[in-house]
Amino acid sequence: MPNGLIHDDSLRPHPDGLALALTLPWYRSLWLSSVSRLELTVDGLRVPESDLVLELGGTRYTLDEIPQQSEVLWYLQEHPLLIATLPTPVVVGEAHDIVLHGELRLPYMQIAPGQDGGPGQYVPNVVHDVKRLTVTEMDAAAPALVAGVTPPPPVADSDPFRLGLTLYSASAEFRAGWFDFAGLLDRVAELGIGPGIEIVASQVLPTYPVVSDDFVRTWRSAFDRHGFVASSFGANLDMGRRRDRDMTPDEEFEFSKVMFDGAKKLGFPLVRIQSAKPELLRRLLPIAERLELQLAYEIHAPMGPNAEPIVKVRETYAELDSPLLGFVADFSSTMHAMSPTLLRAVRRAGLDDDAVETLQRIWATDAPIRERQQEFIGYLEGRDFDPGRLGAFAHLAFNMHGHVAPGEWADIMPQILHVHAKFYDIDDTGQEPAIDYPELVRVFVEGGYRGFWSSEWEGHAFAELGEVDPLLLVRRQHDLVRRSLRELQPA
Repeated sequence: MPNGLIHDDSLRPHPDGLALALTLPWYRSLWLSSVSRLELTVDGLRVPESDLVLELGGTRYTLDEIPQQSEVLWYLQEHPLLIATLPTPVVVGEAHDIVLHGELRLPYMQIAPGQDGGPGQYVPNVVHDVKRLTVTEMDAAAPALVAGVTPPPPVADSDPFRLGLTLYSASAEFRAGWFDFAGLLDRVAELGIGPGIEIVASQVLPTYPVVSDDFVRTWRSAFDRHGFVASSFGANLDMGRRRDRDMTPDEEFEFSKVMFDGAKKLGFPLVRIQSAKPELLRRLLPIAERLELQLAYEIHAPMGPNAEPIVKVRETYAELDSPLLGFVADFSSTMHAMSPTLLRAVRRAGLDDDAVETLQRIWATDAPIRERQQEFIGYLEGRDFDPGRLGAFAHLAFNMHGHVAPGEWADIMPQILHVHAKFYDIDDTGQEPAIDYPELVRVFVEGGYRGFWSSEWEGHAFAELGEVDPLLLVRRQHDLVRRSLRELQPA
């Protein structure tokens, strides 16, 4: 999805001067305190901070009030107004040059914890929009979607595991308002995808982290209509929700407990957890036992099953000795190349052939991730290229693409409770160009895995909105997995 706060239909008339309808430049809802900085220039003139306010949910916040709003959720589908006071209000039909610079931090992606009670360090997201916009009073229309797709082949009784998807795959389209929640499930059913449905709580819950009764009614109405099966409830832990300090252990426990209760309310058997701190797990395990919830820690790029932090989690699991504890295997860990979708995105951001080649060379080394990130950022700075032009990609290009051998999943196969069948593209031959799906299918079939493979298209992190139809790609990926299964079975 475009890493932008504004789009072609963002500039609106306003009696104070102008308003910009902002779009959250991320795939999930964030606390308003995540916004660190907003700077606006209109027709070459910088608007003073004192003349800017942000209006969200009917409440106005000055820029210096925003960092304190750790209880205010900027829900993914909301478009707050950045209101600028100008000497002369803009008029519908006029065109104006807009430069909007924004800086955010991602409160659940901690780089380093805080020291002595101070705030930790978190992955940043830098947004720099430069656009000539026409004043409008209307949102852009959603495009027509492909209909009449051939139904998938019937599920075979011999298939060892079931397919599904995480609704995260349609993050950009959901954020843009092309679907409400029920409409998104209708589209999934229309394409013959399922039966497993996974959600990211921070993305789809308007009252995150709480599952409201209203959401339960919406969920049940759409979910039951199509005969879907709840597979995994994705729970983040927003350690950096406050700007002045990280969450305390008690706050981490209470935040997690609220989401466990919500998962049970929606009928999920499994929660994908983000933290496996031993003390936190000891406190949460009795809650999981009471609610009959499996807890699965996600193994995500750049780590694999035998990375040192994962080995420590495995040791904690051995100590706690509970059948409810396991892992989510995310196939971003086991890539043999960087995705073409990412490489197209960094080229759009200004990287030339030499920079793209250098990025891939550094990625392919076995150096620790922080060293690889710093080497690449140092390379860019040495060429006078501001890494901020890549937004979060200067970090995420390494976080999101691991190169562990697929066979390593066999080392923990009995503890894999759920699979994120991560992918970025399906090429003209029906293959994923950066991830060896036939090999992964073989490893999991021979390892005796029984559970859901939840398709997770993460190309939205790099692709432009409307560049592809992600749910059609999910359907093509399901076809690839089924084909790979059939090739393993005797004639």
